[in-house]
Amino acid sequence: MTIDKFIEELKKINIELTEDQLNKFKKYADFLLEYNKTTNLTAIRDIEGVYLKHFYDSLLVLDNNIIDFSEVESLIDIGTGAGFPGVVIKIMFPNIKVTLLDSNNKKTTFLKELISVLGLDNVTIINDRAENYVKEHRQKYDISIARAVSELRVISELCLPLTKINGYFIALKGNYVPEIKAASNTIKKLDSEIVSIKEKMLPIEKSYRSLIFVKVNKKIDEIYPRRYEQIIKKELK
Repeated sequence: MTIDKFIEELKKINIELTEDQLNKFKKYADFLLEYNKTTNLTAIRDIEGVYLKHFYDSLLVLDNNIIDFSEVESLIDIGTGAGFPGVVIKIMFPNIKVTLLDSNNKKTTFLKELISVLGLDNVTIINDRAENYVKEHRQKYDISIARAVSELRVISELCLPLTKINGYFIALKGNYVPEIKAASNTIKKLDSEIVSIKEKMLPIEKSYRSLIFVKVNKKIDEIYPRRYEQIIKKELK
């Protein structure tokens, strides 16, 4: 996806970029690809792929009728990797206080340098596992979000306890259908509910994406999330 195509396709979903945002995306892409030559952060190694499969893919979450991101104050991106979608959302909405959480040290090291290169404020980078971080940050964030991270039921148990009452967990997935039954049981157990599933398609390659919006309705029992080994081993009923 060329930059011109990126701009054109975003307009189709009512997203228009400022010159400053475009410049930040260019800096992001250039820095990621250069850094990736020595530290493996992504399998995508061309600029067109970054714009399509990382930037555009992340921005699909803004095309919804559930959440107005201009009103969001705090967001945590769990398993953020090279910053998708957390840094992309931050570029679009500089006023959101964004926390980027990843257990991989080489990725959080990259993110610290990236945030400096982009000149972004109010970004917190945490090198930890979600089940540890939640102990001191229960139900703290307006939005928790995870892109292509683990099975849906697993990531739901990790993300929902970080999300405020009346806040949302958003899962960005490919094909969610095989995972939805087990995830629905987990979500219900954690006093939350799936309020919307948005089906999207990436232009050019025509691959499908799913955005799953989960609303937290009540205070979540502090026994959750369980230890990761337990989450993986035993589904909540």
